Amino acid sequence: MQELVTVFGSWTWWVLAGIFLLLELALPGVFFIWLGLAALAVGFVLFLVNVAWQFQLALFAILSVIFVLAARPWFRKGQLAESDRPNLNRRMQAFIGRSFVLDQPIANRRGRLAIEGTWWEVEGPDQPKGEWVTVRSVEDMRLIVEPQSSGLSADVESLRR
Repeated sequence: MQELVTVFGSWTWWVLAGIFLLLELALPGVFFIWLGLAALAVGFVLFLVNVAWQFQLALFAILSVIFVLAARPWFRKGQLAESDRPNLNRRMQAFIGRSFVLDQPIANRRGRLAIEGTWWEVEGPDQPKGEWVTVRSVEDMRLIVEPQSSGLSADVESLRR
């Protein structure tokens, strides 16, 4: 180890930094980037001042821990950020709680419903065409619906006219 560090000097750490950064690209989320930055810092220190290889390894270890610990709150905050569109990639989840008019009857607990120009399979109690149903949940690729109370559907029907 001593011969390797003495022969190559700061280049050893810069090559090691490049390897860590490539590992970060290959294995995202593993935080090799912070180890790569620590190796870059050690290479820069060695470029300015010639120090023993034991000090280089200790500096690399200390900087690695510092960089990883310093980055944790930054990443944690980014992961917990609330989205203004939480169902963007889960389109079916956005239908939960909404009411729709059946375009086709539900027979034998299965039917189809057109929502925003797309046909969706629904499951629920048998209902004739034209009845209002409310989406209660999503199961696999089906919307689970239940009939809407007649008073509410009359109010919605009057708003629709």
